[in-house]
Amino acid sequence: MNKKITLLTLAIGAVLGFVLITSYQENHQELLAPLGLPPVPFPKDNPYSKAKAELGKRLYFDKCLSANDQISCASCHAVERAYADPREISEGVLGRKGTRHAPTVINSAYNTHQFWDGRVKTLEEQVKGPIANTNEMSLFHDTKISYEECQKRVRKDPAYLKMFYDVFGNEDCSVDQIAQAIATFERTLLSGNSPYDRYKAGDKTAMTEEQIAGYRVFTHVGCGNCHFEPLFTDGRFLNIGVGMDAEKPDLGRYNITKDEKDYGAFKVPTLRETAKSYPYMHDGSQATLEEVIDYYDKGGTPNKNLHTLMRPLHLSAQDKKSLKAFLEALNGEGF
Repeated sequence: MNKKITLLTLAIGAVLGFVLITSYQENHQELLAPLGLPPVPFPKDNPYSKAKAELGKRLYFDKCLSANDQISCASCHAVERAYADPREISEGVLGRKGTRHAPTVINSAYNTHQFWDGRVKTLEEQVKGPIANTNEMSLFHDTKISYEECQKRVRKDPAYLKMFYDVFGNEDCSVDQIAQAIATFERTLLSGNSPYDRYKAGDKTAMTEEQIAGYRVFTHVGCGNCHFEPLFTDGRFLNIGVGMDAEKPDLGRYNITKDEKDYGAFKVPTLRETAKSYPYMHDGSQATLEEVIDYYDKGGTPNKNLHTLMRPLHLSAQDKKSLKAFLEALNGEGF
């Protein structure tokens, strides 16, 4: 009898142990980054799970987030342009235009600030911005109403109710939960294992001779001072002169901090997938990589706060060709 009880106890313990282990694994999942990228950081209050990322993906492409059911996140961050906007300036509900070009979402998991001017720090905060912006997804000037109406639209879909319950344990579909889900999906949009990454990992045939020559140009003229490897951005806000010759220029980070050192400064963008994410710059004013390279070669647009590293580079035609080829070697996989 005692032997049977012991065996039963062991069996129950094994089952409970399996349940506990399974539960732990489900709630402590990891997202593996592709070659060349550091581990993906997830906030403690919004850890990764595959189910949450799947929910976020569905929401990301769903136009029901907008007040007129016409605009999704993907409307301005299009897959075919490496999750950037193919237009110079992004358009929202009723064709209303914003003021800037929507940059790529690729590798935004590593950003310490979001938006060109860095006005928020987390992807969760970034997601909530467009939902309440009347130039993007909202028809209401009240943030609270914008959020409530978005929540109502999402809750109309029975499939969402189940997905939210499975992920969050309730069917609230709150804007905070929507933001957490989409931010989780966005953190899975990674680009690595590019020819550059394989070259750095030891495969010296991964890049062409021209791309290797372009890498030397990139290093020699100081591109890496701001587009720091391996993310190819250092996350700083710098004035490189773009748009500063306008009558009323966009002052970028200065509008947030009111600090003179931020006058006309914008976040240094990643160069990964840059060959696909055109047009370029915060105003979408440069259509091709050739234009971008020419702009840097001339030393930018003079203004009172132009960064000291912006100077004529005196690149040869071959230097420019090789540099473009290297930038194309930063196209990777993983997203």
